[in-house]
Amino acid sequence: MAMTPTVEDHIAAGHGRITCSLNGASVVFSELSSTYPLKLLSPRLADNDIAIVYMMNYGGGLVCGDRIKLQVRAEGGSKLLLLSQGSTKVFKVRSANRASTCLGSSADDNLLRNNVTTQLMDVHVAPTSSVFLLPDPVTCFRSASYTQVQRFHLSKGASMVLLDWFTSGRKSLGEEWMFSRYFSVNEVNVDGRRIAKDVMLLEEPLHDDTVASTRRLGSHRSLSDRLKPYSCYATLIVYGPLVHSVVAQLKDRLRSLSVLGMVAPARVLWAMSSVDDGDTFVIRVAGLETEDVKDWLRESLRPLEEVVGIDTYRKAFS
Repeated sequence: MAMTPTVEDHIAAGHGRITCSLNGASVVFSELSSTYPLKLLSPRLADNDIAIVYMMNYGGGLVCGDRIKLQVRAEGGSKLLLLSQGSTKVFKVRSANRASTCLGSSADDNLLRNNVTTQLMDVHVAPTSSVFLLPDPVTCFRSASYTQVQRFHLSKGASMVLLDWFTSGRKSLGEEWMFSRYFSVNEVNVDGRRIAKDVMLLEEPLHDDTVASTRRLGSHRSLSDRLKPYSCYATLIVYGPLVHSVVAQLKDRLRSLSVLGMVAPARVLWAMSSVDDGDTFVIRVAGLETEDVKDWLRESLRPLEEVVGIDTYRKAFS
């Protein structure tokens, strides 16, 4: 039986809050609340030492002007797995504003224009607690404009996996790298000190005169020119004691990795680098198809089965 989210008074449109902690051997929620167009759902699991929350949207995607703002707190040694159901679909830019564009006047809320679809997430993880953010990829439709900011605030001894990935669009409809803008920021802080900040900006010129001028200068390259033949890209950031086995496995695979002598693009390319004296690792992946990247992630993160349980892990890459 799934847990029904509770909605507090005065929570703004598109906002959500998750707070969980370990009570005995079970993870319990002191708050699980959301408002349209965000929906949070937590199914009951056979293993009570971890909780899953599905982050969903009404109508199967985010429309122009939607603003999602989610605050997450994992406390008291709890383990939380954040998933989505299917890819996050971002629809094309339109002129009208949505009810969920009214987020107040904070700095985050003023970052963006009204016609940009936005998701903001702040995650706080206490010592010995862990959060594994493993959503399905973002898929931007033709002319879509999307911004995502995800900040993790960790205490020493906490663990996290942060997955951020996106596809080229609806390839079956001939929409490949035809969105207007994709902007993603992932930031990791430990005990108030920023240890990693990763920024991705993919943008097509909005005006024909800009395209014409850059072509005259010989500098214009479309998103398709820059990103093909790969149609799915992922960034993975891992930190903490519960991901040591993941890092060890990736290091072993990296030692045997070679691109020398390739006559055709590999189905999957990946690289790993360490930051903050080797306590944090950033992995980048590119795949010819979304399923190629999904398969790579499933195998590379498989040591997490020992942390979250085999059945729970399968839900992340089903």
